[in-house]
Amino acid sequence: MGPQVLVPLSLFAMIFGIVYLFYSTRNRERLALIEKGADASIFLKGRTKGSSAWKIFVVNVAFLLIGSGVGIFLALLITTYTSLDDDAVYPSIIFIMAGIGLLTGFKTAKDIDKEE
Repeated sequence: MGPQVLVPLSLFAMIFGIVYLFYSTRNRERLALIEKGADASIFLKGRTKGSSAWKIFVVNVAFLLIGSGVGIFLALLITTYTSLDDDAVYPSIIFIMAGIGLLTGFKTAKDIDKEE
């Protein structure tokens, strides 16, 4: 067995181990709470409140892509009309605008969550 087989096999084993630990730990925690006489409704507490996760995900991805696009456009303008180095301008402007986009998406997602 060469490394071509070991890498996917170890990746699968790692993902399986993480999922197994997550569910077994969650199950043990729930059983311990039930043994103490806790109400089962505490397991559903986080699901009823707030907007659905896919809306927030879509908003954040949309603002990230918008920020990246604006960053590429601004970097193109800056490198065209100045003598700055392309290798430094493109990554810095793209990361700055993507960060601004993510920050805006976070604030918008917070407003969406308050609205619902």
